[in-house]
Amino acid sequence: ENGKRALEIAAAGGHNLLMCGPPGSGKSMLARRLPSILPDMSRSEALEATEIHSVMGLTDPDHPLISRRPFRSPHNTISHMGLAGGGTNPRPGEISLAHHGVLFLDELPEFSKEVLEVLRQPLEDGQVQISRAAGSVTYPSRFMLVCAMNPCKCGWYGHPSGRCRCTEQEVRRYLSRLSGPLLDRIDLFVEVAALEFGELARRAPSEPSSVIKGRVDRARDIQRGRYGDASCNARMGQQELDRFCALDSECQRLMQGAFDRMGLTARSYDRILRVARTIADLDSSTSIQLPHLAEALQYRPPEYLRR
Repeated sequence: ENGKRALEIAAAGGHNLLMCGPPGSGKSMLARRLPSILPDMSRSEALEATEIHSVMGLTDPDHPLISRRPFRSPHNTISHMGLAGGGTNPRPGEISLAHHGVLFLDELPEFSKEVLEVLRQPLEDGQVQISRAAGSVTYPSRFMLVCAMNPCKCGWYGHPSGRCRCTEQEVRRYLSRLSGPLLDRIDLFVEVAALEFGELARRAPSEPSSVIKGRVDRARDIQRGRYGDASCNARMGQQELDRFCALDSECQRLMQGAFDRMGLTARSYDRILRVARTIADLDSSTSIQLPHLAEALQYRPPEYLRR
């Protein structure tokens, strides 16, 4: 349920998300269900996505317009050129094919560090520039980054069963590919726990995607009224942060304590405010309240990722 809640917040505000947990806990399954709760594409978004896919010959003559948000899931052996784009005649990579959609990176630490560092600038700018001898081209890359990972090579680090046999050095080596600047660009971190037998055996009906999508759509409607079309909380600039994410004195005290205790950076501070604004929108609140900010702070990275 905590993974589903994080996905709902991510979809409602266009936020980047990292899920961490042992094998078989449902991280990949949850990520692949994300398109079912994302808001529908506007016509301008559909045209932009179609233009990029047509360059790669990925459009279907029977359905020439891409109407569903792209979901790209490259394998961890992909090269940095495959991810960012390139070639003699520069062509778009996976981050551009995911424009207005989702880029899902499963087993995140298994990607090479060189490939992961390619993501840093496009995540900030929403575009990628490819320069070659034949010329220079800029492709849009405004996507939601969704990642899944195990906490260590065997996958069971920190589990109460004690199944993990990795040494501390092996865990640090496994996580070393995830740089601080890259993690700083992720809005939501959630730990997905392994399911117990009782949860698997019960099989109780859960909330359908259509109900969650309804809440996401309402939150996006609030954001469109606030910023205009094709924008969301994840893309707020400093002026919007100052105007729409003002904190009262009680929230200021909570944030100050978290800033000192968790070693937040200016970038992570702003991302917490954006997530809190999204939670407030899901709650139809005109301002960020203490429960909204407290929940946003819970989605900061766990201790082993902050070392």
